[in-house]
Amino acid sequence: MRILPAIDLKNGQCVRLQKGDYDTAHKVAEDAVETARSFLAAGASLIHMVDLDGAKDGSQRNYDVVRRVLRDAGAAVELGGGIRTMEDVDVVLALGVSRVVIGSAAIKNPPFVREAVRKYGDKIAVGIDARGGTVRTEGWVRDSGVDYISFAKRMEQYGVQTIIFTDIEKDGMLEGPSFDQLAALRQAVSCGIVASGGVSTIEDIKKLKALGIDEAIAGKAVYAGTLDLAAAIAAAK
Repeated sequence: MRILPAIDLKNGQCVRLQKGDYDTAHKVAEDAVETARSFLAAGASLIHMVDLDGAKDGSQRNYDVVRRVLRDAGAAVELGGGIRTMEDVDVVLALGVSRVVIGSAAIKNPPFVREAVRKYGDKIAVGIDARGGTVRTEGWVRDSGVDYISFAKRMEQYGVQTIIFTDIEKDGMLEGPSFDQLAALRQAVSCGIVASGGVSTIEDIKKLKALGIDEAIAGKAVYAGTLDLAAAIAAAK
């Protein structure tokens, strides 16, 4: 299993949210490049970055920060947030990003995912952000009413090789992942699953690994110091 430390960007700043609520945004690091360097020093091989502004309004105001992380830190990055068209995918991959995460657009325009996978293969991941078992969109604000399991199956049928599952209720709360939902998802699909939200302890990492989860995103716990990134990476291996 692989651990992906997270950098969430809002107005160019490294922030964290609680349960996806933009009003809870608080700065957690001074500089994204230095943060990425520290993650690489701990042994990370891929950094999960989210453009929170893009997720909400489709802007690309944080792309300069992403460029600096790629160029100055030399990090491999996956990026999500506001990627809604093939042009967006092209632009992000042109930055040098290793994997693009399609979120809300996958619900609104499923054929877009099929087209992106056809063109870019495993460089495309789909983010499934759920609350109460249904998929949320627009920066987690709107309830699509679509069951997360059935949607995951549909995405796998389209050729998606990586699904990033977030239980919004767990995100930023340091309460552990939603193991039951992740277990159900693992039984439902054979593609790669990335656990996001609530990963807080080494024990969480071990339990996710036992479930057969392929990757886990570590965010607030790393910044808060409750999860040692190097130790988490070692435990995952």
